[in-house]
Amino acid sequence: GMAEAEAAGDAGPAPAAAQEGAELAAVIGATVPTGFEQTAAEEVQEKLGSASRISRDRGKIYFEVPARSLPQVHRLRSVDNLFVVVQEFKDYQFKENKEDALKDLEDLVKKLPWTDPLKVWELNNSLKKKKTKRKKHNLQSPASREKLSDGGEEAAADQNTTTDQEDCAQNPVAVEPAGGQDTEDPQGVTSRNGVEEEEDNEQSDVQVEVQGSSECGTGAGDGQASEGEARVLRFRVTCNRAGDKHSFTSNEAARDFGGAVQEHFQWKADMTNFDVEVLLNIHNKEVVVGIALTEESLHRRNITHFGPTTLRSTLAYGMLRLCDPQPTDIIVDPMCGTGAIPIEGAAEWPYCFHIAGDNSPQAVKRAANNVSSLLRKNESKDSSAALGVPLDVLQWDICHLPLRTGSVDIVVTDMPFGKRIGSKKKNWDLYPACLMEMGRICTPGTGRAVLLTQDKKCFAKALSRVGHIWRRAQTVWVNVGGLHAAVYLLRRTCERAGEAGPLW
Repeated sequence: GMAEAEAAGDAGPAPAAAQEGAELAAVIGATVPTGFEQTAAEEVQEKLGSASRISRDRGKIYFEVPARSLPQVHRLRSVDNLFVVVQEFKDYQFKENKEDALKDLEDLVKKLPWTDPLKVWELNNSLKKKKTKRKKHNLQSPASREKLSDGGEEAAADQNTTTDQEDCAQNPVAVEPAGGQDTEDPQGVTSRNGVEEEEDNEQSDVQVEVQGSSECGTGAGDGQASEGEARVLRFRVTCNRAGDKHSFTSNEAARDFGGAVQEHFQWKADMTNFDVEVLLNIHNKEVVVGIALTEESLHRRNITHFGPTTLRSTLAYGMLRLCDPQPTDIIVDPMCGTGAIPIEGAAEWPYCFHIAGDNSPQAVKRAANNVSSLLRKNESKDSSAALGVPLDVLQWDICHLPLRTGSVDIVVTDMPFGKRIGSKKKNWDLYPACLMEMGRICTPGTGRAVLLTQDKKCFAKALSRVGHIWRRAQTVWVNVGGLHAAVYLLRRTCERAGEAGPLW
């Protein structure tokens, strides 16, 4: 388990793995939405029976599983990207001088225990191949997915962009994250208490220039392809570096470490069309070397029609999990946007009933399309019946919901940030009105709400006005597309909702 891995410290995997015929073990690293590390750890414990270690570098957890559990690992709902850990150094001593520090990173490559992690990577590949064969016939290509090409209506009430810090990995060096004007400070890393730490925090993928490495890499380095396959693997190194004590940039680290990887394995460097992505994560004195197991972040699942601010499915999952849905609960998202939350809800909590609504016809159309895609996916899985999805989508007015007083168990929604949609000024009227109406439809005493917002001042003020109906039970600080946001768990008091309110 994790304990032995901890004890082994810098010695790499436990020696047990070296015995012939021993079960191949994998230490898996997973990136998760910041603030939801604990939620992810609980899911891993529940679904895989493994304990997790939460990284000091926020937004990551580590756990150990037998390699045969990889399919279950890919079915986790709270993780964005997965990698297998080659080795982890808790207290790496970087040399003061830049050349020396980089030379050490180069020398590290030869000493790392690559063999087992590469076996895990190969096993993971064979799983992926099986999966794509099954998928091909019923999935449109990513290119044909409409992203923001819906004539640019920004009116849809889905609030946050999908470009989150973790995704920079997909960008070559020095590409601005999408949605520049809204990205307040993707570089600042929020510490646990939500205070900005000005940290030097960067990410680079570097292509190493190769002179004539066309010779076949048969049997070079460990973990090389079997005799039958002499094809040279293509690779890329992605370096994430955070901290102010380093003499080098992430670019330089990726370049030099990548050069050594190429030398060691005789692989060919290729930024865009790579087989292997080697990860070099440097967070102050912690260094983790890994090999990526996911090509595209898992958070894009289930959504085929993206709005201007579609919420990541992993964050939707974390929010839903906070309210601990029980069978027969009625769960409402009154500002559903493209439907990320209710779609995730219906897929993972099928014994609840999910209702999604939005005031924007465009958003409702996209959400309905996403539900249709999910229905088709379910039909192709099980041809015996189209069982439907416990989810309704409709257009409504958030301040006058067509739902009976006290009839709803859970409200989960992503409130307008007032950045891409609406405005901060409108939020001052909207937030208190929403909280009142959510309070009206929720069951007194047991109802709960999980709300995501970036307009924290406005939210706090609105909450103070409805303190008789809602009390705050928990706050989770998250990062959404470079914006510092908060997820609030509210509990419905026993107070009856304003009976004098509007009569229907």
